[in-house]
Amino acid sequence: MKDYVWHKQTVSPDLEIIDCSAYDPLKDFRRDPTGAYVLIRCEGAQGVIEVAVCDKNHVITHVFRGRKAQDLYFSLFEYEKEHGTAWFDRKDHAAYLGKELKKAELALEGKGDYVQE
Repeated sequence: MKDYVWHKQTVSPDLEIIDCSAYDPLKDFRRDPTGAYVLIRCEGAQGVIEVAVCDKNHVITHVFRGRKAQDLYFSLFEYEKEHGTAWFDRKDHAAYLGKELKKAELALEGKGDYVQE
């Protein structure tokens, strides 16, 4: 067994190692049960990232603007909590948001173009 030393934690005798299969964006995609989704774009001239939250009828209901991925996802999740909305019920949906926002942030810093997957 490989010696796992992360901050000197002990390893459970029941440690389970799971090899993950490749994610297929067509076969494995599941829409969030709320029907909500996001559109993300970089507004380079203004130096911001915009996240448009769309409802199941494809209507943009909210736009969040910020410069950093963390600022945006934190604001989105806080807004959900404060207003009793549920845009991101699925954890993979929230993870996707974080991944895409980081890509947009890097593009805003001049490290390539941003294209939402």
